[in-house]
Amino acid sequence: MKVEIEPGSGFCFGVENAVRIAEEALHNGEEVFCLGEIVHNDIEVLRLKELGLVTITYDEFARMHDRKVLVRAHGEPPSTYEKARQNNITIIDATCPIVHSMQEKIKRVQHLSLEENGQIVIYGKKDHAEVIGLLGAAGEKGILVTGKQDIGRIDFTRPVWLFAQTTRSKAEYELVAEIIRLNLEKAHPDHPGNELKVHNTICSQVSGREPRLREFARKNDVIIFVSGKKSSNGRMLFDVCLKENRRTHFVSSQEEIDRGWFSDARSAGICGATSTPKWLIQKVAERVAQL
Repeated sequence: MKVEIEPGSGFCFGVENAVRIAEEALHNGEEVFCLGEIVHNDIEVLRLKELGLVTITYDEFARMHDRKVLVRAHGEPPSTYEKARQNNITIIDATCPIVHSMQEKIKRVQHLSLEENGQIVIYGKKDHAEVIGLLGAAGEKGILVTGKQDIGRIDFTRPVWLFAQTTRSKAEYELVAEIIRLNLEKAHPDHPGNELKVHNTICSQVSGREPRLREFARKNDVIIFVSGKKSSNGRMLFDVCLKENRRTHFVSSQEEIDRGWFSDARSAGICGATSTPKWLIQKVAERVAQL
């Protein structure tokens, strides 16, 4: 049986950068705390824990003083940086540059939206760390939309500035944007299309993986998708593969592989989420090759 690893799988740039920053600080002998899990992958979190990285909760962070705390790729709201300033905490900022750029853009738009009586709408997953940071940048009146079922939270008599969590599906974002546009046009028949400003904030590294994974899933008999169970990006990309190939299986480690999945298979494709380290994908491929 042929075993192939999808070449684009593994950490996205933002996560890879955050892990590198954490490793550099730890190798320098520093005591480093991470606010929340650095990545949604338990095995990678355990590897970094063994190097000395300590994951803390927000309650622990609020009580901490005179320490070094790493902000992961997801980013943080302004309130986190203010608390660090108050408690003399040194922030090691590993926010993904794309996320940081979006936060700054939202802050600028916030002032404009107030002047024009507009609304900042964030399309994303509720309680996701990145979304919490984006809503913090938007101020108290930011509106979270998790899907078309939440569209009613928007006041369609007022302008809308729309942003998306970087790891959302591009197709789903376009659908949400279109539904908002249609509702705004009904409310503003005299000047349709002028009340919605859609910002293209989906990460191209993430959106670019969808078409590649579809092709990869079609050309292999069996697909093994490697991801942490808490990764929203992992679940989204797994579904992309599953729609193309019903013999797609979700695993978090090589120990979860079932020999029965490969009955009569001539090829097996191994791929993973933006939060899955390449070394783990390689281990899964090696295990499949041993069967």
